[in-house]
Amino acid sequence: MTARSIFITSPEGYSGKSIVALGLLDLLNRRVGRVGVFRPVTRSVTGKDEVVNLLLRHTGVDLPYDACVGVTYEAVHADPEAALATIVERYREVERACEVVVVVGSDYTDVAGPTELAFNVAVAANLGAPVLLVVSGNGRTPAEVRQVAEVAAAEIAQGHATTAGVLANRCDPGALAQVRQALEPLAVPVWALPDVPLLSAPVVADIMAALDGELVLGDPALLDREAEHMLVSGMSTEHVLERLRDGQLCIAAGDRPEVLITLATAHAAEGFPSLAGIVLNGGYRPSASVLRLVQGLGQRLPVILTAHNTYEAASIVAGTRGMLARGTRRKIDLALGTFEQHIDSRSILRVLDVPRSPVVTPLMFESTLLERARAGRRRIVLPEGDDDRILRAASSLLSRQVADLTILGSPAQVRAQAAELGLDLDAASVIDPEASELLAPFAEEYARLRAHKGMTLDRAREIVRDPSYFGTLMVHLGHADGMVSGAAHTTAHTIKPSFEIIKTRPGTSIVSSVFLMCLADRVLVYGDCAVNPDPTAEQLADIAISSAETAAQFGVEPRVAMLSYSTGESGSGADVEKVRRATALVKERRPDLSVEGPIQYDAAVDASVARAKMPGSAVAGRATVFVFPDLNTGNNTYKAVQRSAGAVAIGPVLQGLNKPVNDLSRGALVQDIVNTVAITAVQAQAEHERAARAAAPQEITA
Repeated sequence: MTARSIFITSPEGYSGKSIVALGLLDLLNRRVGRVGVFRPVTRSVTGKDEVVNLLLRHTGVDLPYDACVGVTYEAVHADPEAALATIVERYREVERACEVVVVVGSDYTDVAGPTELAFNVAVAANLGAPVLLVVSGNGRTPAEVRQVAEVAAAEIAQGHATTAGVLANRCDPGALAQVRQALEPLAVPVWALPDVPLLSAPVVADIMAALDGELVLGDPALLDREAEHMLVSGMSTEHVLERLRDGQLCIAAGDRPEVLITLATAHAAEGFPSLAGIVLNGGYRPSASVLRLVQGLGQRLPVILTAHNTYEAASIVAGTRGMLARGTRRKIDLALGTFEQHIDSRSILRVLDVPRSPVVTPLMFESTLLERARAGRRRIVLPEGDDDRILRAASSLLSRQVADLTILGSPAQVRAQAAELGLDLDAASVIDPEASELLAPFAEEYARLRAHKGMTLDRAREIVRDPSYFGTLMVHLGHADGMVSGAAHTTAHTIKPSFEIIKTRPGTSIVSSVFLMCLADRVLVYGDCAVNPDPTAEQLADIAISSAETAAQFGVEPRVAMLSYSTGESGSGADVEKVRRATALVKERRPDLSVEGPIQYDAAVDASVARAKMPGSAVAGRATVFVFPDLNTGNNTYKAVQRSAGAVAIGPVLQGLNKPVNDLSRGALVQDIVNTVAITAVQAQAEHERAARAAAPQEITA
């Protein structure tokens, strides 16, 4: 049976279906152009379904919310048959609009377990959707997990639906193999995911709402941090300090200012854990002088006031569940990283039997980019360790195992800043250029490289303390495979050290750039739109060859259009002749490339125009790499396409250097940084492969 939809359901609540749905959607987004989401039954409360919102928000599903939901629990209670008919009708609308639909069963908030599973099975059978059964391994032995799965699978079969696979979630991390082995007698594909406590930890904002609390101090932005542990701080100062942990929410009596001061001071002190927040109970507001003292510590730690007493406050905090659907970016990344690490994508795609789409959407391209980077992880250095965006991107990259990272900055400050933001950077290496043992050898190397410019060792020692120079030298000397910078520095500050230290690749005379232009259904490559104002014919040929190589690195078959205001032999003038000469040089140097020029943009992209202006061309009408004659044309064109056609412009991606260094816009978003690091990692993979090929003949000779 060819499945074009999958129904995710469970025989119980809190099994983690949303984690599975999120991971599955992310996986499918790499393969097909239009993935749909559908929730047959939603909660009987006002407001939107949180799981649907999560999936729409984080996967780029191009559907309105109302199209993705079926009926409410009230409708099911009132008339199950009518509700089922409505669900099927609404699902068919989504199915017609999408290549694959992920259907997420109800979440056991209104109905007893067996009744709810039976209804989910009836829905799956009527939709013709195979069932991915999710069972909880939390607190269960492998044998108990199998027993729950067997009972549920039997009910699925009895309801005339098909179990396509079983996924045990929230299992003991040390027992994943035993759980999979226990499930094998079910004779369907089986998978197991570990229990990750952070995914079920509530954020401080949810706790504050549950407590009817008021934020009296701290940064509201940090209310999104997860409260991973709870401590009732009723003991002496000494014993409170002994029990502090990272990510802890501390509860203290509001009329004990010494405890508040102790907790806030510990949070601010180097070497002590970073707290998630402080709850002051009893309704006692600290005096203005105490609040001023705590505020003077310069920390953003949330301090919440509640009228509940200690027992009530602790009970409420303990009972507040952390739903992934209301989770932070850190939770989302951790959920996706856990899914990617433990679920074999090929086996689950075989269950779905989804063919790869010929269309490449922006989301497909970005997802595939991360997958390629993860497949051959490289070490990337990030020099701007004091920027929140860099740290958030680093946390995301590490959670999803996209790259190994070195962050430059004071280790104490970087880790304190990350902890305050609720980020996990434990897997990153943090180096302070000012104190590093690499400083001396880096200065010697830089002095050697710039000796022809009169560089002295003393001057070099000062220069290489700069994070951009230090990071570039790390790449040059093999301590890192690539560098990404520019979130807080100018383009010149980022790439000038590369020109001095890394220099251009042999056979390439110029460093240039491309933008990867993600249109609705394909990816095009535009070069050079960021670096060279008015390249010569020889430089333009270099840019074309480098752009074609970059396109191939990122899965775009290079068909190169050398753009001009004239097509073929129809025009003349210095600008056209430059492009004509550059085209001839490309053909001479790389006869294997498909290249056409001079050619106008419309003849390069429109098949009908191409037939009229340049019939029989292998490039005209189907170009994928566009080489602009100058920076003015290139920069304006990429921005016009970005704004007018709604294209996602990824870049600029620098090319022509011996090793990859890439520049960020100073307005870069976290996702822009993630994408640029992934691009740099893929470039580093290509450099590694090129170096291996170059070394191979020498190894054979030896």
